Amino acid sequence: MFDKKESLDEEKKCSIDVGCGDIGPATALEEDNDFEIFKNTKDGVNFRTVGWPRASVIFLKVIFATGVLSIPTAMYSLGAVGGALSVVGWGLLNTYTAVIQGDFRNNHAGCHTVADMAGVVGGSVSGKFGLAMKELAGFLYLAAYVLCTGSGILGVSIGLNALSHHAACTVWWSFIATVAVATTASVRTFHNIGWLTWAGFASIFTAVFIVVKSSTADQSFSIGVTTRSRPAAAPPTGNFELGFYAIAYPMFAAGITASTNIFVSFAGTSAFLPVIAEMKKPQDFRKALYSCMGFVTISYMTFSLVVYRWCGQWVASPSLGSAGQTIKMVSYGIGLVGLIVSACLYDHVAAKYLFVRILRNSRHLQSNTVTHWVTWLGCTFGLAAVSFILAEAIPIFSYLLALTGSICFSPLAMMLPGWLWLYDHSEWRKGSLSQMAVYWLHWSLILLGAFFFVGGTYGVVELINQAYADGLIGERP
Repeated sequence: MFDKKESLDEEKKCSIDVGCGDIGPATALEEDNDFEIFKNTKDGVNFRTVGWPRASVIFLKVIFATGVLSIPTAMYSLGAVGGALSVVGWGLLNTYTAVIQGDFRNNHAGCHTVADMAGVVGGSVSGKFGLAMKELAGFLYLAAYVLCTGSGILGVSIGLNALSHHAACTVWWSFIATVAVATTASVRTFHNIGWLTWAGFASIFTAVFIVVKSSTADQSFSIGVTTRSRPAAAPPTGNFELGFYAIAYPMFAAGITASTNIFVSFAGTSAFLPVIAEMKKPQDFRKALYSCMGFVTISYMTFSLVVYRWCGQWVASPSLGSAGQTIKMVSYGIGLVGLIVSACLYDHVAAKYLFVRILRNSRHLQSNTVTHWVTWLGCTFGLAAVSFILAEAIPIFSYLLALTGSICFSPLAMMLPGWLWLYDHSEWRKGSLSQMAVYWLHWSLILLGAFFFVGGTYGVVELINQAYADGLIGERP
């Protein structure tokens, strides 16, 4: 278990609430090697080299591609109003839970991922319970980003299929995508992988912009879904039902799956923690967080509503294929780098957790030894191989994401942050009326996460079974 640093007495601890300012304790500890997992060193690998602007782009790339490709599909189940409210609501909630996680990491020595943080709060009950919670959170964390890597590999393989008229099996495209993802993920530090995120973000943002760009006065220069008289996937002739609704009334399985898809589009905030561990000044994480989440929420709202307005129920999954074959090929051609970088980041985050877990407190963690390299490459390529298998088992992008959200991110992005806040604010349970109200509101995070864990998993499994029954999932070329 990791004890709180002795110098962080109760008077100095930062209150983790909406009005809390910059984190005081982390300022004093930013150069304290006893507090951080990665040490500032001139020998071997110095991981702590990330500034907050680069961190914001890494944060942005971790979550942006996933949501912008899946939320338009969810809009059809929830309707324009319900979908828009869900985007704003989940964006705000996940921003707040990210603040809780980042503050907790900066207030408790030795916390690298949510697994360490679960060990801290679980250890307050008993040592064995703390160890069990650490292992459970570590498993969910690893599973979450392996599944996210699988969704990224699936997206890349769909893009390669769109660009090629070759009769190669889709499995081969997925294999090629896996090799590309694992190779780029093997860059060891977030500082260096940050260069890839700039290119990746520009790539996917441009690709999505091409798909949704509004018509211009000169139709010869118009591109995207708004220039078509009917969606690309709709029947080519005759009447058809667009399927655009301001308010929709979905069945439970479809509604909870759509909500989970929007939730998971923001929920990768636990991946921010290992990035914070490699920042020069970890207390600057809020600057990066607010920049990222503000931009992402606005982009999600704009892109998804435009695509849903013009494509309705005929939106593709992923949404880059919604504007017809030509635009599909152009958007995937431009966005392929972004899709690879997204999957690369997910694989890197999962591999970094396993790598630190294996080599923690050994000289090999930051030394260029054979053990260091074999462990690191084994983690990146091994986890990418597992992701490849999962991508082949559930080859529908939105279902794979929703399953990830319900099973993994409901506990990690809702239940655990609620518990973390309660741990650091246990005295609020018997405080003023306002403090007690806030205390019990944080219990609702745990209950909400439990609801999505059970209900979301049920909904996704129902839809996957229906997809198999309808022949949407089966043998692929």
